[in-house]
Amino acid sequence: MLLEGCKHEIEITVPVDEITRETERVVSNIQQKVRLPGFRPGKAPVSLIRAKFAKQVREDVLENLLPKYFQKKMEEEELHPVGRPSVKDVDFKEGEPLRFKAEFEVAPEFELGEYRGVTVHYSEPHVTDEDIDKRIEEIREQKAQFVNVEPRPVADGDYAVVSLDSLSGAAEPIHQDEMQLKVGDPDTMPVFTETLRGMSPEEEKEFDVTYPEDYGKQALAGKTVRFRMKLKTIRTRELPELNDEFAQDLGDYPTLNDLREAVRKAIFQEREHASQSKAKDQLVDKLIEAHDFPVPEAYVERQIEAQLETQFRSLAERGVDPSKLQIDWVKLKEAQRPKAVHDVKGSLLVEKIAERESIHATNDEVDHEVQRIAKQDREPVAAVRKKLEKEGILGRIAYQIRSNKTMNFLFEHARKEAGEPEPQESQEYHAAE
Repeated sequence: MLLEGCKHEIEITVPVDEITRETERVVSNIQQKVRLPGFRPGKAPVSLIRAKFAKQVREDVLENLLPKYFQKKMEEEELHPVGRPSVKDVDFKEGEPLRFKAEFEVAPEFELGEYRGVTVHYSEPHVTDEDIDKRIEEIREQKAQFVNVEPRPVADGDYAVVSLDSLSGAAEPIHQDEMQLKVGDPDTMPVFTETLRGMSPEEEKEFDVTYPEDYGKQALAGKTVRFRMKLKTIRTRELPELNDEFAQDLGDYPTLNDLREAVRKAIFQEREHASQSKAKDQLVDKLIEAHDFPVPEAYVERQIEAQLETQFRSLAERGVDPSKLQIDWVKLKEAQRPKAVHDVKGSLLVEKIAERESIHATNDEVDHEVQRIAKQDREPVAAVRKKLEKEGILGRIAYQIRSNKTMNFLFEHARKEAGEPEPQESQEYHAAE
């Protein structure tokens, strides 16, 4: 019987003879395991076992028969439950059939509407010479080297190599034999910049530093410390010359023009991927709008857990311990629900379209992804495959490949109009106030 949405209820009956056989099997197992005074192992009378372990016998019989007959009923009715069933109204009396009801969810059945020719906003990306120049300049900055300069007064933009010793005000002595500071940089405390300006190598100065109350190191927060600083060396960052040799040092680029072309392609691919991702998000949104169907709560709960795990991992990577946050779990999970329902609906639609269009992940595609993971982790391919199989991840890899191919299919068959899509509301993390 369909209750609502994807939830069904079904009544199941277990025949008396099946209960009798299962009871005898359970009693026999207990008889072999227990040790009762006055009886050799396995020789205690069945009647005594039934009387002494009546509660355990009943529990074991139910534990074995309920899932067995639930599964049997599902096969008879050709139903495919998702998540765990909820059992209720168990009627279990001696000498009578066992009756119980089970509530469970199934994947929704729905008819696919039109999914080819969906209109989306998409503009093919453009890469200008200025974009290429900027990217190459970023590469030059990454390849820059520090060079010691001839003795002279320090100026803004210089990198000063200094030794530093606390003279007073610090709870514990502070000593830095060699510390590099960029003069005039926002990350350098102003008092250090002011002291360093105009200093020459081997020169020493004493100065006071007053640390703010909220300074990161508790031992220094709110304190005024007197330092002696000695300037050892002045360095500058030297950018590599922009020529064919620079291009060759970066890889298989015979000339600077070859490097520029490679950079152009890389920027184009990045922007194309971003633009297509936005267009594909629009596709899914429009397909969801055009298809009204319920989703199993089990799927939604699973998606909420996945979203929270992703958010907590992101917090941990930023140095925030989620376990130390005051979190209203009820509000937090409810805040995730709209996105979870949306994503579950999108996944079900994409899966159904994949079935309709006979889109699958090939063995070669799965193998290629396994090889990519092995290369990334610097491990043998065979070892990685074995690990992925053991953890049940190979199936998820195949599922993701199939989903990606289906989204590419939908994008190829979409009707594309120039322009940018309207921005979507982001799902933000909320802690309890």
